[in-house]
Amino acid sequence: MEVSTTTQLNAVVALRKEVRAESMGAVLRALGTSVVTFLVTIVTVLVLWVGVLWALDISPYIAKGPADVWNFLFTVPEAAANRATVGDNLAVTLGDALIGFAAGLAVALLGAIVFQLSKGVEHALMPVAMLLRSVPLIAMAPVIIMIFGRDHWTVAVMGGIVVLFPALVSIAFGLKSASPQMNDVITVYGGTPVTALRKVALPSSLPSFFAAVRISVPGAITGALLAEWLATGEGIGGSVGGYIAQAQFSALWASVVVVTAVSLVLYNVVQIAENVVLTRMGMHPDKRV
Repeated sequence: MEVSTTTQLNAVVALRKEVRAESMGAVLRALGTSVVTFLVTIVTVLVLWVGVLWALDISPYIAKGPADVWNFLFTVPEAAANRATVGDNLAVTLGDALIGFAAGLAVALLGAIVFQLSKGVEHALMPVAMLLRSVPLIAMAPVIIMIFGRDHWTVAVMGGIVVLFPALVSIAFGLKSASPQMNDVITVYGGTPVTALRKVALPSSLPSFFAAVRISVPGAITGALLAEWLATGEGIGGSVGGYIAQAQFSALWASVVVVTAVSLVLYNVVQIAENVVLTRMGMHPDKRV
């Protein structure tokens, strides 16, 4: 009897080790795939950049290639000052983007949860959200600036609007993707709608949540640039107009390239986190049966 019990325990331990090894292997494969995808994206962007400049035959005085931007930031005598200027503007823009990202995503998540718990609220507010989503932000910008002024409140509102509506729709769709059978199990055992939301809907919505975060990262940066250009006059968005007026095209291209590169890096960081988390939870598309 003791031999049989020991054999069973050893089998269970071996099975657990095998499951952990398989899970770790899946995570490493997902991480490797994400890194390769990121490198391919960078190479593709560089090729398109050079190819478009070559195809359109734009004057080198205006259009700057990768080598020109590299020289501006790293090899010319004023490179240190150039990096400091671009870096300071980038820090301001990322701070503004973080405000809009946090505000928009928090409101989107809260709104999606309310929609999940109350169909009446969803039916009343979702059409309004879809209508506001179709209005260009630049058309609403004068009204927003008039109400909130030219400070960080405007940055939060404009960045939040860019993030809010796509994230709200994506997360709300994800919450509805939960298995009806699982919801029935919660109900049979006396669970409340809040319990079903916590135990079933929120875990099931993780793919949609990560998709919303991926969309929101570049959206928040775009909203910050727009708010800086139209309202605060700070950061990269505020400096672009001055660079154009002063014909500082190297500084202009360097600023655009740096903020674009940061957007790509942040987007792919979220993609890597998504692949790792979903793979660990058995929810990655490549792992589904």
